[in-house]
Amino acid sequence: MELPTIIKGVCFFLQTSTGILGNIIILMCYAHIAFNERKLMPIDNITSHLAFVNMIVLLTSGIPQTMTSFGLQNILNHHGCVFVIFVYATVRALSVCVTCLLSLFQSVTIAPSTCSWACLKIKIPQYLMPCSFILWVANMVMCCGLLFYTTVPQNGTVPKYTISTGYCYLKFPDEVVYKFYGALYTGRDATIVCVMVMASAYILLTLYRHNRQVKSIRSSSPSKKSTAEVKAAEIVICLVILYVMFYGIDNIIWIYMLIKTSASSEVEYLRAFFSSSYASLSPFLIISFNKKIQKNLCIKTRRVEHSRIYLKVTSFLTDLRITWQLSTKSVALMH
Repeated sequence: MELPTIIKGVCFFLQTSTGILGNIIILMCYAHIAFNERKLMPIDNITSHLAFVNMIVLLTSGIPQTMTSFGLQNILNHHGCVFVIFVYATVRALSVCVTCLLSLFQSVTIAPSTCSWACLKIKIPQYLMPCSFILWVANMVMCCGLLFYTTVPQNGTVPKYTISTGYCYLKFPDEVVYKFYGALYTGRDATIVCVMVMASAYILLTLYRHNRQVKSIRSSSPSKKSTAEVKAAEIVICLVILYVMFYGIDNIIWIYMLIKTSASSEVEYLRAFFSSSYASLSPFLIISFNKKIQKNLCIKTRRVEHSRIYLKVTSFLTDLRITWQLSTKSVALMH
């Protein structure tokens, strides 16, 4: 196996394994919090939803991409390709949609408590579940067209108007259909990114006004509620920046592939890597900012340490008891 192939495979393996681990940690922590507190805050529900979607992105794209990078061929049959491509396209779209939903929710949460905003703040948590369901259905419907163009890789060169993931092909019949789907998905992503950027700009403006008010009243310790809102807003802004950075590169490569109509395998692997980078790195960004998850991880770590100490002490006492019994029997035999 050549060195470039090994490097490429290792990069995809590290990206996939670390990303899946990070998203699983978030989901387990939120499951533990929900079990103990019997409920989750709305922003925690959205964040856990984002972690679940990102984990599915890595499972449906990262794992087969890693196997293909190491030189494995024909890892999926036709039905496997159709299923994996459909699920991946759906959850990839959901990843950006849920991030956008998170930014919109946080912009409403951090907004001043005027009459109009107060009514919206009360009602918006009730619509999060129906909104998430609508996002799932809408993205599944939008990705249904890909079911007709997905096929297994064929021997030889990649046909024209075909997108190769390495393990599956998206083979379009002509240039019109090829560019139609490209423009459709690019336009969708661009629209959602614009909404996210506007929501993030509003959050930044609100935080700026908040800091000015704090300075004007000469208060160096704002309320716990406002501090929590500021921390949550910082997470959202960082997630939006991370998404715009990686998916921006992804869409630039995608537009290049649309113009070229046939791209090299290196370009396709590069796009696949950047396409999964947000799903891989976002959980660690969430963990680094989220105090609930950090506290939950510390508690679990302490429990593991206490369990290890308990086992060591128990083992030591057992060995001591056995030694004492043997010595007692030896003394009795001597007498």
